[in-house]
Amino acid sequence: MSLPVRLRFAPSPTGPLHIGGARTALFNWLYARHCGGVFVLRIEDTDRSRLVPEALDDIVSGLRWLGIDWDEGPDVGGPYGPYCQSERADLYRHWARWLIEQGQAYKCWCTSERLDMLRHVQHQEKGKVGYDRHCRRLDPTQVAQLESSGAPYVVRFKVPASGGTSIQDLIRGDITFQHEQLEDLVLLKSDGFPTYHLANVVDDHFMEITHIVRADEWIPTAPLHVLMYDAFGWKRPVYAHAPLILNPSGKGKLSKRTQAFTDEGQEVLVQLREFRRAGYLPEAVVNFLANVGWAFGDDQEVFTMEQATPRFELSDVNPAPARLPYSKLDWLNGVYIRELEPSRLATAAKPFLEAAGLPVDDGLLLKAIPLVRERIKTLREAVSWLDFLFIDQLAYDPSLLVENRVGPAGSLLALTRVREVLAALTDFETERLEAALRTLVADLGVKPAQLFGIVRVAVSGKTVAPPLFGTLGALGKDRVLARLDQAINLLSRLVM
Repeated sequence: MSLPVRLRFAPSPTGPLHIGGARTALFNWLYARHCGGVFVLRIEDTDRSRLVPEALDDIVSGLRWLGIDWDEGPDVGGPYGPYCQSERADLYRHWARWLIEQGQAYKCWCTSERLDMLRHVQHQEKGKVGYDRHCRRLDPTQVAQLESSGAPYVVRFKVPASGGTSIQDLIRGDITFQHEQLEDLVLLKSDGFPTYHLANVVDDHFMEITHIVRADEWIPTAPLHVLMYDAFGWKRPVYAHAPLILNPSGKGKLSKRTQAFTDEGQEVLVQLREFRRAGYLPEAVVNFLANVGWAFGDDQEVFTMEQATPRFELSDVNPAPARLPYSKLDWLNGVYIRELEPSRLATAAKPFLEAAGLPVDDGLLLKAIPLVRERIKTLREAVSWLDFLFIDQLAYDPSLLVENRVGPAGSLLALTRVREVLAALTDFETERLEAALRTLVADLGVKPAQLFGIVRVAVSGKTVAPPLFGTLGALGKDRVLARLDQAINLLSRLVM
């Protein structure tokens, strides 16, 4: 195209950012960056009855968390603003009047009661459901009478009665629609605010949007939009409808879900903020989303957006419906966690530990986080692995201290000897701790797993915990000895 490539993401602040919306934003952003073009954030806030006050902040913060930035938008400005549709109402009303004057649209005075009755009859007769174009057939005298009455009206677009319209879709190829299957949809509501159809066409034209990448659920509106471009005499943009996202089971559309749910026993996250709260890294989430309908190639599944940008072509997007493979996200997130430097991983994990009510010591966390980096798939999992480090008094079942093959008395003896050996150490580093305890294993004539299992419970309260010697080093000598004393006291009561 001769014009510079310009794409937009135009969410409605009627709720939190949906993961499907995040995928749409990502595809628009990737293609804009691939072409060296412009990415625009536009806010569709004309449906005043459904606005959620905190939704805009959720959308903006979510996009920024993913690393999706914009060149023009409400907060950064730009030459085609304002970028909130509620501030552009006069523009929409002007072009709605223009369409009426050109015979391309008409006023409709049908009441909601008449429209409800019409739909009821159409359903009963099992015929086509939609507006019957009653007001389109009014004669000039009837129109003048209704106008003079001051009755509220909407503005509807005049879809041609016959023929067809084709659109070029970069993902799906040419799609043709027969006009007889289309409806004269509302462009301007009775409150003077536009519908999605009018506002988007007008804004996309005046913001010089060249490519419209959106979810495939909007395909049915495409013929109306291109007919409007033709009626205005404006150049059509290029369309690309991204594939439908299915529930992980393949049953049902994920877009119909508004919050996390269970699908065949699996928890399915829906809102982007749910992914953040679950402890996923933004790098993993965008990598995950880029793989839904598009492939990097070379059988490579782990890649950065900087690597993806040169390769991303809309024509390479698969139009077939795609499931969200949440198990793949867990795997990806684990990969990215293992690549983080300990200081960054500790910083990322700290809010989850604090949210669990733990008084986090930064130095201790930095020592301990390398012990679990290979074991956690989400940041939230760090809580169950590391919580014992930030608890003063452990609470656990004393029977866990008993090694079955050694018995209560043998376990008590072993733990007492451990306490003596560790108390005598002046160097509490991991290597020295391991050497001392492995020597003790030989002296006691037990297996390493038997002794180390008892010590693990004593210092962590868990049968499964981070590597033992690193845990002892992170806790430090004083805390280890105090926990061993507690365990010895508990075991003594069992032996008595």
